[in-house]
Amino acid sequence: MPLFETSHYLRSVSVTLAVIVVGALTLTPTSLGQQADAVADTSPAVAEREAGEAPVVGDAHEAFRSELRRVIADARDSVFPALVSIGVVTVQYSGGKEYKGRSVGSGTIISPEGYVLTNQHVTSNGRKFVCTLSDKREVSARLVGEDPLTDLAVLQLDAEELGDLSEPLPVAAFGDSAKLEIGDYVMAMGSPFSLSRSVSLGIVSNTERVFAGGFGSDDIEEMELEAGQRTGLFTRWIQHDAVISPGNSGGPLVNLKGEIVGVNELGGSTLSFAIPSNLAARVTEALIAHGEVERSWIGVSFKPIQRTGLESGVLISSVVVDGPAGSAGVEAGDVMTHFQGEPVTVRFVEEVPLLLDRIASLPIGTTIELAVRRDEADITARIQTAKLEKDLGEQRVFAVWGLTAQAITEKMAREWRIGDTAGVIVTGVSRGGAAQQAEPPLEPRDVVRSIDGRQIMGLADLIAVYEELYVTSKTASPASSEDSGSSEDPGDLLFELERRGTNRLAILAPKVDEEDDPPRELPKAWIGVATQPVVPRLAEQLGFERGAGFRITRVYPTSEAAKAGLVVGDVILAVNGEPLNVEGLQDSALLARRVRNLEIDDTATLTVRRQAETLDVPVQLERTRLTKEEARRHDDSDFEISVRELTFFDRDENRWSSEVRGVLVEDVDPGGWAGLGGLRPSDLVLRINTMPIRGLKSFRRVLKDIKREQPSRVVIVVLRGVKTHFQYLEPDWTPSVH
Repeated sequence: MPLFETSHYLRSVSVTLAVIVVGALTLTPTSLGQQADAVADTSPAVAEREAGEAPVVGDAHEAFRSELRRVIADARDSVFPALVSIGVVTVQYSGGKEYKGRSVGSGTIISPEGYVLTNQHVTSNGRKFVCTLSDKREVSARLVGEDPLTDLAVLQLDAEELGDLSEPLPVAAFGDSAKLEIGDYVMAMGSPFSLSRSVSLGIVSNTERVFAGGFGSDDIEEMELEAGQRTGLFTRWIQHDAVISPGNSGGPLVNLKGEIVGVNELGGSTLSFAIPSNLAARVTEALIAHGEVERSWIGVSFKPIQRTGLESGVLISSVVVDGPAGSAGVEAGDVMTHFQGEPVTVRFVEEVPLLLDRIASLPIGTTIELAVRRDEADITARIQTAKLEKDLGEQRVFAVWGLTAQAITEKMAREWRIGDTAGVIVTGVSRGGAAQQAEPPLEPRDVVRSIDGRQIMGLADLIAVYEELYVTSKTASPASSEDSGSSEDPGDLLFELERRGTNRLAILAPKVDEEDDPPRELPKAWIGVATQPVVPRLAEQLGFERGAGFRITRVYPTSEAAKAGLVVGDVILAVNGEPLNVEGLQDSALLARRVRNLEIDDTATLTVRRQAETLDVPVQLERTRLTKEEARRHDDSDFEISVRELTFFDRDENRWSSEVRGVLVEDVDPGGWAGLGGLRPSDLVLRINTMPIRGLKSFRRVLKDIKREQPSRVVIVVLRGVKTHFQYLEPDWTPSVH
């Protein structure tokens, strides 16, 4: 008899395998129970044993294990080649700014056209997607569609990058999740913690898991994987104990027939949850066809009758006042007894998602008839369904204005009491930016209604105004709006705002100027040593009198101080006979101030305590060295990197000779070109392509040439610690506006 043809047989194997593990101690086949006996009684090994031949219990168990391994391997190999790891460049918005980042998830190729199924929380806020296939190739992908309410999304692999395939793409098929039963074996596949592809094995623990509001509660909990965005309204998760970790999200849950029976979404320890394949297949089909899942909505929530004392029906627990049901007269506390003329009873919380899905699956605009009971009276309500819109609107940054703004959805308008969806809502303002310095300052949750008399009905209108003002050409090399500016300053702008029910006007002066280099101090006198103040308690430990002065912690090589013979451990007591009285850390700058009042190239006499001896050491004064804070910088918004010139102190700290040249990386956006290419803060850029980088001037010149030529790859050699590193960047020269 072929193994594992039915889920009933899988349950038998589950029991048998569990006993085999214990069998190392007992080896008592007669104790396996009725299901295990059924399996054992039909095995050839038992038949031979009962016929009086030599005992072969160990051989039978080994044969069973071998057959189980084969079945698992066959199922694995049906899906594993179609498994992909998904790298995502994401954007997040905070404090009026846009921040890029990186995330990793998993997915499965489900069609020869290269469609990849994954979780929506993997693709959420994604700007770039790269899939690593089973043959290690990295292929770009585009977002086909997302469905936050089920946490599912579909990508499509780039056909040009795939090229002419000598063999078709490996594809996995959906199975029937409705046939899963508790105890069935399943495999979770994915890329945990961004590691290469892996498989874990477990069993189904529950086939209709929902999340209630708390212990003993029968209220469905509205889950949010992203603030303000609901998910799981229509889902009864498959709970299993195959281990999944961060990075497994979006990967397939596979049965022993080698079929996708779920999409892994949540997990921790041995509690893992997958979206059923029957729901996933339906959502996937809609996303590929329309880019979204269109659903009907009537604006009610349901509660099972288990604790109500009712015998039938379903309790309407909440109603959106101006929603379709509320407008038709339905009230919270009504009991729905019939839906479209059919009796309805929802006794348990696990049945609520089925009813919500039944309503959502109706064509938008359908007129439905509900029979409800209210205070012993039977009422009929006729309701026209509306489209279930997205919870959250799209968000963008407008850097010249120093703000981020978001499209307003109907749900946002209702919950924030905005009134309607016209305009855009301000989600953040940057510190010191134009929006914060406007008169009056803009605030989060302000609704922008117009700019200079031009009506703003939505995010597209705001982007259009912004582009007209600040983007000189959409076909030029890409530059973010942070440094894109028109040749003429558009001047002050008049923003019309709605703020908590009041209509306000604000004058905003855009900041389009380049940042100035930090101010530099005029050269002053300087001694080439680093010191620490000898505070009273330290003076006591060293055997000095109170207010002893400054202890030398480093003498900079090649400085006049080194030539004068100063050494680490010397304590400077006085400058030109004037004592340095240190009362506490507040006097840390006393020595520097005293020296700066002298003239460059003069000679200062330092009174120094060296061990038990007091010396007068003449030192020629030098010019102050450039500090890190005073160093010139360059922020490049295309490569999303900030660099600065090297200083004397950088060379000293890193023990770099004067021969070492370059620019020092101060900041890198993790999701930008430089960040994705592996550059890190504190890297010293030595060379770009074939051009040596000697300072900011050559760095700027090389980047300018690169932007003009727009190569597909840029090679950067950096010094990181004691090693040089070869990094390459892959710029995306597609014009874009942030």
